Amino acid sequence: MVDEPWTLVGTARTVGGYVWLEERLFEVVGGWVASVPEADIKLRFDADSYHHAWHASLWRERLPTLSQFVPDDFVAPATPALEPVMALLGQAATTVERVVALYRVVVPRLAVGYQHHLVRATSASDGPIARALELVLSDECRDWQRGEALVQGALISAAEVSQAAAWQGRLEALLAGE
Repeated sequence: MVDEPWTLVGTARTVGGYVWLEERLFEVVGGWVASVPEADIKLRFDADSYHHAWHASLWRERLPTLSQFVPDDFVAPATPALEPVMALLGQAATTVERVVALYRVVVPRLAVGYQHHLVRATSASDGPIARALELVLSDECRDWQRGEALVQGALISAAEVSQAAAWQGRLEALLAGE
C-alpha cells in the first residue's frame, strides 16, 4: 500500500477525526471515574481523561481556518466503525471491560495511527501537526504502558481473563467492520 500525499482537505478530515475521537474518549473515560471502585484505576482514568481533553483541544487548534472551511465540519468519526465502538465503550460495565477496552484496543490503535501519521508528515508542510503528533503520541504511549500494567493487575482469575478476551474480541470485530 502506497500512501498518497496529504491534501489540505485530507489533513482537515484526519485532524477532525482526531478531535472527534479524543473528545469522545474524554467523555467516556471521564464518565467512568465515579463508578470505578479501585483507587489506582480511578486515578489513571481521571488523568487519562484529561489527556484526551487536552489532545482534542490541541487538534482543534490545528483545523484549517481558511474562509472556505468551517473547522467544525471536519469533526466527525474517521471511520463508520468508530461510532458503534465508542457507544459500546460507554456501555462497559466492569473495571476489566473498561481497562481492556481502553488499554488493549483503543489506546494502542490510537498510538499506532498517530505514529503512522507522524512518519508520513513532512516538515515543510506539516510542522505544527508533526509537533502535535509528537506530544500526543508521547502521552498515548505512556498511558498505554501504565494502562497495560493496570490490565495485568486486574486479570487475576481465569474468569476475568475470559471476560477480557471476549470483550477485546467484540471491540476488535466492530473495528474490523464485522
